[in-house]
Amino acid sequence: MWNEWTRRIKVFVQRFWQPTSACMTCMPGSWGNIASAAHWMVAFKTGLLTGLLALLLTFTPAAKLYGNRYGNAALVGVLTAIGDAYAHPGHYRLPYVEHVLTGAVSMLLALLASYLFEDRARRLRVAWRRVFG
Repeated sequence: MWNEWTRRIKVFVQRFWQPTSACMTCMPGSWGNIASAAHWMVAFKTGLLTGLLALLLTFTPAAKLYGNRYGNAALVGVLTAIGDAYAHPGHYRLPYVEHVLTGAVSMLLALLASYLFEDRARRLRVAWRRVFG
């Protein structure tokens, strides 16, 4: 029982930081407004909603997708696009372009994280040893 909740907490935290980072990246003026509290609130709202949706999916058969690297990335991308669309209106000229772009960046972050952090971040540790001896 405890392992199940530990896994759910891990899913929530991962699905919170990836969309938040993607939202900060894709919003117009992101790098210029990095210190803006309003900018961070929108990104946190997107991440929180995506994390909650991902947590709810752990109670369904769709939770099996979290075990597959590509299924997980696709699920994170779709949930991020939904969360971003709900959190704020798009800033780009075409509707939903920003939300889909945020979902795609989040999907790429999830895929990258699955490679870098698997096996207790073995790839990062090996790279660290190569660079710093």
